[in-house]
Amino acid sequence: MATDEPIMATVAGRYASALFELARDGRELEAVEKDMAAFAAMMDSNPDLVRMVRSPVVTAGEQGNAVSAIASAAGFAELTRNFLNLLAKSRRLFVVGDIIKVFRQITARHRGEVTAEVVSSHPLNETQRAQLEDALKGTAGGRNIKMETRVDPAILGGLVVKMGSRMIDSSLRTKLNSLKTIMKEVR
Repeated sequence: MATDEPIMATVAGRYASALFELARDGRELEAVEKDMAAFAAMMDSNPDLVRMVRSPVVTAGEQGNAVSAIASAAGFAELTRNFLNLLAKSRRLFVVGDIIKVFRQITARHRGEVTAEVVSSHPLNETQRAQLEDALKGTAGGRNIKMETRVDPAILGGLVVKMGSRMIDSSLRTKLNSLKTIMKEVR
């Protein structure tokens, strides 16, 4: 997958692109994508796994044994297991989080989807999600929107939406900070 995109020039981009091509050519894209999402969820919920993945003290063999055991227990596809073992053997397991992120971007683009990262001060109900998805679909040229939502009470209210390189910050916190800046300039 030759490309001029800067993300593909990174280590994570090259590995993610190679994994995508292998999964697509082997007709295992859906299974590998599910496995990568499961591994990301494991990392999100297990700080010990993150320490093992990122630690330069843990040997490549120990990392390989650990990811093999995890992948086998989780029932990952053979391609996913081999890929994780390759990362451990090559001492590149520390970048697996970035690889998963780029892999998700590549697969979404392959399906014609656009990912929108949405941060709200409280969980969105189904009606709010549907309305937001419709509004975002209009700005994305009618392409399908895959929303990844996160709750952050610190924004106080409103939303922060990031879609590709565009970011819309309508959070109450940002509006209050802007007002604070304007009030300082008036003095």
